[in-house]
Amino acid sequence: MEEEIKKGHFIESIIQEDVNANKNNGRVATRFPPEPNGYLHIGHAKSICLNFNMAGQFQGTCNLRFDDSNPAKEKQIYIDSIKDTVAWLGFDYKTPFFASDYFDRLHEFALELIRAGKAYVCSLNADEIREYRGTLTEPGKNSPYRDRTVEENLDLFDRMKNGEFGEGEHTLRAKIDMGSPNINMRDPIIYRVKNATHPRTGDTWCIYPMYDFTHCISDALEGITHSLCSLEFEDHRPLYDWILDNISVPCHPQQIEFARMNINFTVLSKRKLQRLVEDRLVSGWDDPRLPTLEGMRRRGYTPASIRNFCNIIGVSKKESRIDMGLLESCLRDDLNENARRVMGVIRPLKVTIENYPEGQTETLEAMNHPQKPELGKREVSFSKEIYVEQDDFMEDPPKKFFRLGPGREVRLRAAYFVTCREVIKNQAGEVVELICTYDPETRGGNAPDGRKVKGTIHWVNANDCLDAEVRLYDRLFKDENPEQDGRDFIDNLNPGSLEVLENCKLEKSLAAAKPEQVFQFERLGYFCLDSKDSSGDKPVFNRTVTLRDAWAKLAKQNPPRKKNKPPRQKKKKK
Repeated sequence: MEEEIKKGHFIESIIQEDVNANKNNGRVATRFPPEPNGYLHIGHAKSICLNFNMAGQFQGTCNLRFDDSNPAKEKQIYIDSIKDTVAWLGFDYKTPFFASDYFDRLHEFALELIRAGKAYVCSLNADEIREYRGTLTEPGKNSPYRDRTVEENLDLFDRMKNGEFGEGEHTLRAKIDMGSPNINMRDPIIYRVKNATHPRTGDTWCIYPMYDFTHCISDALEGITHSLCSLEFEDHRPLYDWILDNISVPCHPQQIEFARMNINFTVLSKRKLQRLVEDRLVSGWDDPRLPTLEGMRRRGYTPASIRNFCNIIGVSKKESRIDMGLLESCLRDDLNENARRVMGVIRPLKVTIENYPEGQTETLEAMNHPQKPELGKREVSFSKEIYVEQDDFMEDPPKKFFRLGPGREVRLRAAYFVTCREVIKNQAGEVVELICTYDPETRGGNAPDGRKVKGTIHWVNANDCLDAEVRLYDRLFKDENPEQDGRDFIDNLNPGSLEVLENCKLEKSLAAAKPEQVFQFERLGYFCLDSKDSSGDKPVFNRTVTLRDAWAKLAKQNPPRKKNKPPRQKKKKK
C-alpha cells in the first residue's frame, strides 16, 4: 500500500534525515500500541496507517503491541477485536506483542531505579498525592516518604508485589523534581497495587506498571526507533526520556508527536464512546452510527476508503476539526468505483400494469456497473405487478417533477415505458396503488419511434422480490461540535440518527449478498447486508452512505446570515 502514502509530512522528513545520517544503522521500526479497554475508532486508524506506512516506506518493521497494564479495564474481547480490525484495514503485524510479556523485565527496571535512589515507595493516598503535586502555576512539595532508605523501599516494594497491601495504600514513584514546571516530572507514579485478574497473566501479579513507565521501556526492548504518539503525549516526552536515561535498556527510541484526529458531528474519545455504550444510547461498540472501526465496518465502510481518508488529511502538529463530509466522500469514491448496482424499493408503492399479459413473467438484463462492462449483466424479472418508490409518484406534480403522475409517462430502468392511468386510494385518502399501462415496443428502456421521456425510475417485481428490513443511518449528533460551549455531548444526540423501514422490497439477487458486501441501490444510496442482525428469514441492510452529501447541500440552501451593515451614505455633490 505504499502508493497510498501521502509524501512530505514532517514525520517522514525526520525519519528520512535519520536514515540518511545512518542513525540506528539506517533501521526504521515503529509500533501501534493500543490499550485493550475498548474498540478502536477512526482516530486510531490515523495512527495505524501512519505507523505501518512509515515502516513500509523505509523497509522497516511495525509492531502491534497491546499496552495491557491495567487489568481492571482490559478484556480479551477487545484484544481480539483490535487484532481483527488492524488486519481488516490491510496491515500485516506478524505476531502481536504485549506489554504483559515484559512484566518481569519491568519489575527488574523498577528495582534498578530503587537501588539507584531514583524511585521510592510512597504511602500518601490519592488525594494527598494530588495535594502535594501542586498546580500548573505552583510547585509541588516533597512527599514525607521521599527519603526512605533503599532498603526500606526494596522491602515495601517486595511486600506490594506479594499482595500484603490493598489498592491505594502504597505506590512506587520516580524521584525526579517536585518543583519541575512540567507537572508530569513531579515524582510520577510508576507502579501501583491492582487487585484484578489479568486477561493473559491471570493472578500472577498484583502490582502493575503505569503507562508512562511501560510504554517507553517496551519501545526500547522491541528496538523501536521512532515512537509516534498523539500530541497529548508531548508533555510526557521528558519523562519518556528520563526513564530510559536512568535504566540499562538496549536503546533509546525517539518520541515524535502529531495532532490527533477530530471529526465534526461525532466524538473520538474512548471514554465517551464507552458512556454511549454503557448507557445503552447505542446498540453496542459496533453500532453503525459510532465512529468505531467495528461500527464503520458493519455499516459498510471499506478499508481502502479509510486508508485514503487518513492519507488525504495528512499529518501535522496543529489540531483541527475535519469535515465528516470528507470521510464520506472518500467512501463514495471507493464504492462508486467498486460497488455493484441493484434495484431496491424501500418505501414501496404497488403498480399494476393493466395491459401486461396476465400470469406472464419475463427476464430482462441490467448492467452490474455502468462504467465496468467487464462485470457483466444481471437478470431481473418483470411481471404485471411491480413496486416503485412512493417518492416517485405525485398526484399533483409541479412542473419540474419528471417522475410518475396521472397521465405521465416514465421509463422503468432496463424495462419499459409506463404511463399512469388511475390512482387508487384507501379510506384515509392515502395512495395505495397505481394502475398503469406499458408500451411493449420499449423493451430495454428505448422507444423505436425515438420519443423521449425525462424520468427514469427504479422498480422491483412484486411477485419475485426479497422482503427485507432497511436501516437508514444519519449523523449521531445534531451539531458539528457536540461539546461546544461546555455542553454535555449526550444532550446533543440526534433523535433521527436511525430510521428502521420494514417490508422493503429488494431485487431477488440480493438473497445471495454476503455480510459487509456493499451494493448501490440505484438512485437511493449504498447499502450493505448487516453482519450481526441479518438472517436468512429476515435480511437486514444498512445504509452505508447516501449518493450525495445531503448535509452539505442543506448548508448551501441555508447559508449563515450576514450581519446587517449600515446603509452606505451617498456622497454629497459639490
